Amino acid sequence: MRTRAIVLAGCLLAVAWAGELDLLSRAPGAAMRNPLENDAPAARAGARLYAHACAPCHGLHREGHGRVPPLDRAAIRQAPPGTLFWILRNGSLRSGMPSFASLPEPERWQIIAFLRE
Repeated sequence: MRTRAIVLAGCLLAVAWAGELDLLSRAPGAAMRNPLENDAPAARAGARLYAHACAPCHGLHREGHGRVPPLDRAAIRQAPPGTLFWILRNGSLRSGMPSFASLPEPERWQIIAFLRE
C-alpha cells in the first residue's frame, strides 16, 4: 500500500510539472506587444521588481527549485510577451503561482522586459 502511495505521489508531481511546462503553450495573449521591449531602464526596473515579487519562489538568479520552474531558459526568453503578461496577470492555480494582477500594468511589462533580456 505504501508503494502505491509513493508511486501515485510521484505521478501527481510529474503531471503538475508537465502542466506548468505546458502553461507557456496554453496561455493566450501571444499577439500582445511589450511597449517596454528593448528598453534598458525598464529591464533594470523589472530586475528590481523581480527580486521583490518573483525571486522568493523562482530564485534570485531565476534558477527555480522543486516544483517552481526556472525562468532563466530559452523558452521564457523566446515566449511571446503577451503570453508572459497573461501568466503574470492570471497566475496558475494548478502550479500554485499567484496572480500579479495587483501590480500596475507597466510594472508587469518591466518584469517581462527583464525576463526576456
